[in-house]
Amino acid sequence: MTTADDRMINHWWWRPGWSIGRAFYTWHVTFDEGSAIPKLADRYRPTLQQFPGLDVLRTDQLHLTMQGLGFVGEVPEADVAAIVEATRPELAALPPRVAEAGPAYADSETVQVAIHPADEVAEVRAALRRGIAAVWGADNVPEDADSFRPHVTFAYSNSDNDRFEIAGALDRIGPLTTKATVGRLSLIRLHRDNQAYEWTEIAEVKVGR
Repeated sequence: MTTADDRMINHWWWRPGWSIGRAFYTWHVTFDEGSAIPKLADRYRPTLQQFPGLDVLRTDQLHLTMQGLGFVGEVPEADVAAIVEATRPELAALPPRVAEAGPAYADSETVQVAIHPADEVAEVRAALRRGIAAVWGADNVPEDADSFRPHVTFAYSNSDNDRFEIAGALDRIGPLTTKATVGRLSLIRLHRDNQAYEWTEIAEVKVGR
């Protein structure tokens, strides 16, 4: 008997607060062409592209979501600028972080790789949160401090899919892994109007000096 756990659902349902035309300020790690994460994605991409129910990401769409700020129009632009400046010394005080990524697996909405140990990246997120707290106060930092699960998505489900069929295809590739370096973060203005995450970079902040 098929159960809900056997299926992948359409990732592009509208989360609370989201709609056509809305954009969101958030911090991401993005990846340059030829760096380790895109190279790993390249090895999975031909297999994932065989499934029409998956939207497979290009290199310029790959990202590691770190920390949201809020919807554009609800966050004052002066606060955005102040938060960027407050995060610079916090992130400069850390060394760049290196963690392992992979292997890829299918969950209910995506094919993704976990980044582990999570603590390596969580320390970078904590520095971001300190920068936000310096502007808004510790009680007003958005999102939960403890539920962070660092990952990079390689494909989004766009329909009802057989998760185990996709998982089997991933298993046949083998348990591929790589090392991911977190050396810079981007504050972006993100929207999802076109059944894809699309963004404009607002600022870049280095991790380390």
